[in-house]
Parts: sequence; C-alpha cells; structure tokens
Amino acid sequence: MKKALIKMDTQVAGWLTQDEHGYHFVYDSAYLKDPAARPVSLTLPLRDLPFTSTLLFPFFDGLIPEGWLLDIAEKNWKLNPRDRMGLLLACCKDCIGAVSVEEIKEEPR
Repeated sequence: MKKALIKMDTQVAGWLTQDEHGYHFVYDSAYLKDPAARPVSLTLPLRDLPFTSTLLFPFFDGLIPEGWLLDIAEKNWKLNPRDRMGLLLACCKDCIGAVSVEEIKEEPR
C-alpha cells in the first residue's frame, strides 16, 4: 500500500492511499472542522466520507509533470511511467500552488 499526506499550504488536509482496490482520498477530521478549510480540488469537495476510484483522481494526476520533465524524473529515479502514485510521490513534494504531497513510509513489520 502506498500512502501520502496531502497538505493545503502547511495544514494537513487529508490522506491519499493506493491499495489493491484502487485509490482513496479522505479529509482529515480536524481539517474539516476548520471554518477556513478549502477543498483541495473542486472535484474533491469537503466531506467526511472517503472518495474512492480505480484510477488516480484527475486532480492528483494533473500534478504529475509531463514531457521532458517527466522523462528526466523517470530516468533519474528509475520510475515506472505507469505507476501514477509512485510518480506523484516522487515528483510532487513541492508543487506550485497550495497543495503538497508527502509520502508516508510504512514501518516494516
């Protein structure tokens, strides 16, 4: 399972995960209680229920670089171009705009 912490500016907004069933995004409960909370995307409105999809949500997929920049990332970090979550985690730590993506590494059991 791959996990990412999603932030709006510096505030934790939620978590994005990928498992054998697809992709899941859920907002942090404390973030939802904040009167100044904004959705990370208009396609992911504020709600306490998780969003689920078999494909990476278009908003997050749109954060992944394209063209020559993606080619450089794939070659230098040996990334699989079909692993959209892997590309998101590797390339989108410091995005332009308010949203950032931080990988959450699981502890070995």
